[in-house]
Amino acid sequence: MKKYSLIVLIALSVVGCSTTYTNRNPVGEIFPTVSGESLEKIEIEMPQYFNGSKVILLLGYKQDSQFDIDRWLIGLDQTETKAKIYELPTIQGLFPRMFSTFIDNGMRKGIPKELWGGVITIYRDGSVVQEFTGNENGNNARVLVIDENGKVIYFYDRGFAVSALNQLRQKLAN
Repeated sequence: MKKYSLIVLIALSVVGCSTTYTNRNPVGEIFPTVSGESLEKIEIEMPQYFNGSKVILLLGYKQDSQFDIDRWLIGLDQTETKAKIYELPTIQGLFPRMFSTFIDNGMRKGIPKELWGGVITIYRDGSVVQEFTGNENGNNARVLVIDENGKVIYFYDRGFAVSALNQLRQKLAN
């Protein structure tokens, strides 16, 4: 009986801590002040960490959004887009925070070590980021370009598209 009680408790924790936020376009707004940890185990305060250069942020709210993120990464690589790119797995809720070490270790196993600095996981402030962009259609990555001061100058959340990639590249060039 204890086994089933534990399963119910875990299920309630997952469901109870997950809030749906309506999708919104944050262009023109400053990226929220949040903290995360790179896979290199370095604590990072954002957007201050990115100050001084334009950066591309690929936000994933569900494990299945990695497919979309990978398409963006391939497109950015093939077009030789010149900007720093950061993947931000952004997970809200108490349950994921309790297992953050397990989750991060799983990511480390699937990502080459030389890329760990570009993956910053956001747990504690996950709901802040998800509210900033909305999290409906969570399998789609949220793609943002932030300028030198942390302001969002490009946003896209409808899945990878070549036209969206071209628009992103235009924003970087301006």
